[in-house]
Amino acid sequence: MIGLPDGVTACLFDLDGVLTSTATLHQIAWKQTFDEFLAHRSDGDRSPFTPHDYAAYVDGRPRADGVRTFLASRGIRLPEGDANDSPDAETTNGVGNRKNDALLRLIEEKGVQPYPGSVAYLEAARAAGLSIGVVTSSANGEHVLEVAGLTPFVQVRVDGLTIVEQRLRGKPAPDSFLAGARALGVAPGEAAVFEDALSGVEAGRAGGFGYVVGVDRADQADQLLERGADVVVDDLADLLNGAK
Repeated sequence: MIGLPDGVTACLFDLDGVLTSTATLHQIAWKQTFDEFLAHRSDGDRSPFTPHDYAAYVDGRPRADGVRTFLASRGIRLPEGDANDSPDAETTNGVGNRKNDALLRLIEEKGVQPYPGSVAYLEAARAAGLSIGVVTSSANGEHVLEVAGLTPFVQVRVDGLTIVEQRLRGKPAPDSFLAGARALGVAPGEAAVFEDALSGVEAGRAGGFGYVVGVDRADQADQLLERGADVVVDDLADLLNGAK
């Protein structure tokens, strides 16, 4: 009834772009941050941040990893700094904190909307007795879930704060999803991963999870399949309609 193989007893959902539309806000915040940063540099490739850059270098990754990976693609390296760096600091963490400030402003201005199809799927998964966890690289996971009204569905949350606290490798490494499975008390083969990011699908496949669902919010179905998705849907409600 919910489009998953027999033997799957738990669902591990990415947040931004899978359950909520906040992936769009993340992309806007990254573009604002990187375009302003690049405009003041004299080194590296200073052309504007693009949707391709978002998908290839930033989407699904922890904040500092996204900064580091994108800037490396432009031939720019910064000192790491630390998590408490000012948003004005010319460090990896400073640029990441600048992006986070921009994101929080956008959330305040625009709010957070869950996808209706995702809410329907969460309801169906809960009714079917499946365990539900959220695994996100965002340090704002708790806040986004609360604003979107999704907290009651979630038994376990692994977010950007957890990644730092437990010293987990970020996606595309499977560590955060494996932590989610452990917290739910299931083996990876008993859990399904739901991801819209290429790096997240890679993480699901690398972790040996029982099923990897790619959610195509950015017209990249072929890439999601190439990275290891077992199935790609436009919306989670499609699984309820028989896509498997």
